[in-house]
Amino acid sequence: MSGKKIRVTQVKSEIGYDRKQRATLRGLGLRRMHHSVEVEDTPAVRGMVKKITHLLRVEE
Repeated sequence: MSGKKIRVTQVKSEIGYDRKQRATLRGLGLRRMHHSVEVEDTPAVRGMVKKITHLLRVEE
């Protein structure tokens, strides 16, 4: 395993976006604006981030 992590921060509100995008935020562990989490850098997580990139800030 790589053990590499990325920091994901929610920078835009989920209000007005569909249920799938809200569920993706929850799946990443984000609960509110300006909340940050560190997640494993895997293809699955990268796919989730790509779906809601307009709501997030990603740091390597």
